[in-house]
Amino acid sequence: MAFTENFQLKALAPFSFDLCTQIFSSGDPEIRAYANGVFYQVLKINGNLVLVNLSSAGTIQEPKIKVQLKSNHPITVEDKRKAEETVVFIFNLDFDLCSFYKDVENEPVMHKIAQQLYGLKNPTTPTVFESLVDSIVEQQISIKVAHTIEQRLTKKFGEPLIIDDNTYYAYPTPKNIADASISKIQQVGLSLRKAEYIQNAAKLIAAGKLDLEKLKSNPNPDEIIAELDEIRGIGVWTAKLTMLRGMQKLDALPADDLGIRRVISRYYCGGKSIGTDEAREIAKSWGRWEGLAAYYLIIAEVKGITI
Repeated sequence: MAFTENFQLKALAPFSFDLCTQIFSSGDPEIRAYANGVFYQVLKINGNLVLVNLSSAGTIQEPKIKVQLKSNHPITVEDKRKAEETVVFIFNLDFDLCSFYKDVENEPVMHKIAQQLYGLKNPTTPTVFESLVDSIVEQQISIKVAHTIEQRLTKKFGEPLIIDDNTYYAYPTPKNIADASISKIQQVGLSLRKAEYIQNAAKLIAAGKLDLEKLKSNPNPDEIIAELDEIRGIGVWTAKLTMLRGMQKLDALPADDLGIRRVISRYYCGGKSIGTDEAREIAKSWGRWEGLAAYYLIIAEVKGITI
């Protein structure tokens, strides 16, 4: 028997639900996907697995999100509260995009792209651990290959939830991976070194020696990078990617990333090859929004936007 809870959430305008969820259209349907106007994902809420279904019930200027929770366990008031908090965090619903748009008004390239992607907020992973692991996986390999590995990792080590005869998988907890052997972690397609990096981070968290979630509240990006850099296998690039994806640090720009340099070049340098220093110099025009602006460039490329 499945237990169900329905409610609505409001988001700070502007917010385009469709734009913000389209990137999940090609997601693994057993993990997380967006189809027929509905985004869904399994989350671990207060120890229990919950299937979260989201759909739009409003407009870009008056955004409302319909939320449906499904679980094999009764859904308590506290479960609902935690689910609301998590959904707000994942989709940045309380972030005021107007501040970003105002700050790039006089930057012609970003201003034009922002107009065509009006209401786009960058999604965030439910936990910093997920962002960290994904960032390690994506070191020096193509995004397509990395996503395949990430999906395999979730299905191999994540807990399954069976709802309405369909099976879904939650993202693995640090303990799930800490308790696994290196050889089993490698079976998802990881190199020995990356498997060791991921398991090491998982063991630190499981043992209470590393609190990634606490880092989210640190306003000093240099201190966050320094602490993450202490973890084996984590450099500045991985730290900044983790901050951008998992902590909503929208000023974090992993300028060493080939994909980010490519999109900066496409829209600012005519497609010629550029280095890290040049990418950083261009990014200065985005002020405190370097990471968010880079995300806009990535989505602009995906959607074939020209300016």
